[in-house]
Amino acid sequence: MGRAHGRVAVLYDSECGFCAWALAWLLRWDRARRPRFGSAPAAACARLLADISEEQRLASWHVCDERGARRSGAAAFAPVLKRLPGGAPLAALTASCPRASEAAYAWVARHRSGLGRLVSGHAKRRSRAVIAARMH
Repeated sequence: MGRAHGRVAVLYDSECGFCAWALAWLLRWDRARRPRFGSAPAAACARLLADISEEQRLASWHVCDERGARRSGAAAFAPVLKRLPGGAPLAALTASCPRASEAAYAWVARHRSGLGRLVSGHAKRRSRAVIAARMH
């Protein structure tokens, strides 16, 4: 599996401390700091997610590629992981085990508030700074 090079927009619950912490780890993984990740402006987010309910929007993260294809929840891992150094095997694993990946993702999503309490305030602030610096 080759490494993808196009940009992706990562749409996530920015109010969720655990979500920010997890996204910052993915951004840190890309040590070369290639501009492959970006955030979508509010208007673009509304357009990219217009066909799903607000509840569905907030229930998981969403990744849109340069062609506008959207993947949500565990299905979003493969397009993100294959853009990271050494991430292709994990991308292939998550894509080849969609039920297990979705079950694991759903568990984390349901428990993200509790998991967020395990992340220190300092780590959340640092994570938001990483996101702000890298997602523009």
